[in-house]
Amino acid sequence: MSHEQSKSETDAETDSNEDRFFLRDLGVERRDFMKAGMAAGAATSLTGCTGLLGGGGDEQRAASADYEVPPGEHDDYYAFLSGGHSGEIRVYGLPSMRQLMRIPVFGRESARGHGYDDKSREMLEEAGGYTWGDTHHPRLSQTGGEFDGRWLFINDKANPRIARVNLKYFQTDAIAHVPNTQGIHGVTGWYPDTELVLGNGEFRVPIPNDGRNLEDPDKYRSVYTAIDPESMNVEWQVLVDGNLDNSDSGKNGRYTFSTCYNSEEGVDEQGMTADDRDWVVAFDIPRIQDAVENGEYEVVNDVPIVDGRQGSSLNEADRPVTTYIPVPKNPHGVSVTPDGKYACASGKLSPTVSVIDIEAIDEVDDPEEAIAGRPNVGTGPLHTAYDGRGQAYTTLFIDSQVAKWDIEQAVEAELGSEDPVIEKIDVHYSPGHCQAAQSYSTDPTGDWLLALNKFSQDRFLPTGPYHPENDQLIYIGDDEEGMQLVKDTPSYAEPHDATIAHRDRLDPADIWDPDDYELDYIDSGESNIERDDGRVYIETYAIRNQYGLSDITVQEGDEVTLHVTNIETAKDISHSVVIPEYDINLSLAPQETRKVTFTADNPGVFWMYCGYFCSALHLEMRSRLLVEPEDEPEGPDPF
Repeated sequence: MSHEQSKSETDAETDSNEDRFFLRDLGVERRDFMKAGMAAGAATSLTGCTGLLGGGGDEQRAASADYEVPPGEHDDYYAFLSGGHSGEIRVYGLPSMRQLMRIPVFGRESARGHGYDDKSREMLEEAGGYTWGDTHHPRLSQTGGEFDGRWLFINDKANPRIARVNLKYFQTDAIAHVPNTQGIHGVTGWYPDTELVLGNGEFRVPIPNDGRNLEDPDKYRSVYTAIDPESMNVEWQVLVDGNLDNSDSGKNGRYTFSTCYNSEEGVDEQGMTADDRDWVVAFDIPRIQDAVENGEYEVVNDVPIVDGRQGSSLNEADRPVTTYIPVPKNPHGVSVTPDGKYACASGKLSPTVSVIDIEAIDEVDDPEEAIAGRPNVGTGPLHTAYDGRGQAYTTLFIDSQVAKWDIEQAVEAELGSEDPVIEKIDVHYSPGHCQAAQSYSTDPTGDWLLALNKFSQDRFLPTGPYHPENDQLIYIGDDEEGMQLVKDTPSYAEPHDATIAHRDRLDPADIWDPDDYELDYIDSGESNIERDDGRVYIETYAIRNQYGLSDITVQEGDEVTLHVTNIETAKDISHSVVIPEYDINLSLAPQETRKVTFTADNPGVFWMYCGYFCSALHLEMRSRLLVEPEDEPEGPDPF
């Protein structure tokens, strides 16, 4: 299916629903709403796009050559991309777009042994025991508004979970299970320092969801959840109207923001799109904390829930903890400008982005008066990123473009004006999120933009009915030359968002520091087996070509704990302990220690081997697990 064909079908669908998405107060007529979509079919009319579309040309090849990273050289940036339905995080180097690593988060993964050792298995079980996840929005911790390289936080859109990744080891080290909601969509820190991690509860359910009010949607609720980043404990929740979607934080330690759709609180598409307005919800975090401290909450499933619905007030000063700012129907992404002045919410079903003056929120009588600008950027705006030079970049899902626009011009222009738009570039196809280098911090570097596109269609070799999606790299560092598309990178379904940090912001470890692990380090010559009334505790080590114990003998029915250290001191020499018949797969980076507990319920000889090719004698690196039967086998040997 061609780009033009797919756009025509999308335009027709939008046209059939137009009567429900009118924008009369903006002065935006139907022809304005559709104009960008029709224009997108004429690819050569785009500013800065000549020679960068379709199969490319000399100009595209020249631009690409300037941004190659030769073999042996390192990238300038880490890009952390959500893995979507894989439940993981993909780590790219930018600008090469080489995939450096995959970090398993919400599901078991054999290469890293995630979910197979005791610690990660218990972490997944205690966070709900779900067998899969859907990662959406990776967010780096910050200090003073800048990325500090400590942690990355990411949500599970499918299940009520938020995870923390330790960026010293690029390893998931904690997962919080969030009660009183279904699915966490947006996630953000509370900045300038990451004092809290905030998660949007998207699906409205009864609270508590224990079988009551099944047929009464008026009793369904959504909540906004705060998590302590150190302990990963749920601290409090805020009850809201509607369904929360995406989120971001202000820069001065007061507000966080979430887009909120389904103001009608319907349960089907027709009910959720009946009105022409929804909201951006501004959460006043200090006021919420005061309410919790003053006991102004209800406790459900051990979590304090503050009432943040419209019209709620919590103290004698009649100060609400939330402000509902009306914006056009079904807003999607919201992001705060690097200077902290504005929160920009994309219209999705409106061709506009609403620019909210953050300082005005607490000053105006009518929350809508906090809207400082509303540029018309094109059809299907979803997400906005920033370059630090006063310019914003918004993905246009229906137009299959990224629009670049001037933030202050948008504030000065009339609502619905197209004048702030500087240029547009085609992407392939239907972008969801975009992310610019360090855009979520106060220090964007303004050179690279990733467009994370939902469809690739004709860009790659065919792979059957399931097609790769397309991450595209765009150079945005030259305002005179305009945006330049330089790379396509196929990705596995379904990616969503990204965070890009300069390599100087991170300091990953080459090998594991034993002081960072709670398990005892088992050094060479320290192997040991302890037996106690049906329990066997084994301590051993792994080094090239051998384990510390050549044989391990246990009895059928024993509960066995295997505690192993990789004692290699050279980086990049990983080992593992694999016993397939017992579903054991311990992955061990250099100097790392892990343990796994299992029941030896199957008698026989089971080879324990290393799953990483670690030396020329890799195949000889093995040991025997001998499980003695409770009763002697019957019958003669067949051979």
